[in-house]
Amino acid sequence: MIDLLTVEKEFISPHIRKGGVAADFTMGNGHDTLWLSRQVGEEGRVYAFDIQPAALEHTRALLESSDCPENYTLILDSHANAGEYIKERLCAGMFNLGYLPGSDKKITTLRESTMKAVVTALDLLEDGGGLLVAVYPGHEEGTLEGLMLDDYFASLDRKKISVSKLKIVNSPSSPFFFLAEKK
Repeated sequence: MIDLLTVEKEFISPHIRKGGVAADFTMGNGHDTLWLSRQVGEEGRVYAFDIQPAALEHTRALLESSDCPENYTLILDSHANAGEYIKERLCAGMFNLGYLPGSDKKITTLRESTMKAVVTALDLLEDGGGLLVAVYPGHEEGTLEGLMLDDYFASLDRKKISVSKLKIVNSPSSPFFFLAEKK
């Protein structure tokens, strides 16, 4: 069976460059933030967002205990407000929608803020940049976010942005992801 977390990095990697600016729009426990930090290197920058203080604390602890450059900004705010913090063009952005692993599953990403954040992220992408959005339909809000994003990504002008989707079609509750690539 495909491991989403391994495969998603293979899809977003070609868009990441040393010295680039990237964003982890759903910080969680910090694993994507750490990975992005290492990928963009000392000359790069990573912004990471979450609304839960525990996510920021876990991420900070992970980053401080790992061999990674101090090239990150951890932001305790909704990813919907990313445009207030990020002024540079992004080479890459990542979303892992849903809830913080190991925490209250009632606190999830929500359609309204997710849509605003995805639109902002696409606007911030540099030409050739990529945005990866992982969706977890194993809970109600995740299912609704997935349907919303299906509709939204299908509506985009393919001459400007190409969107791919990887999904295990005979397992409806399995995670899947979108990769949006700006031309």
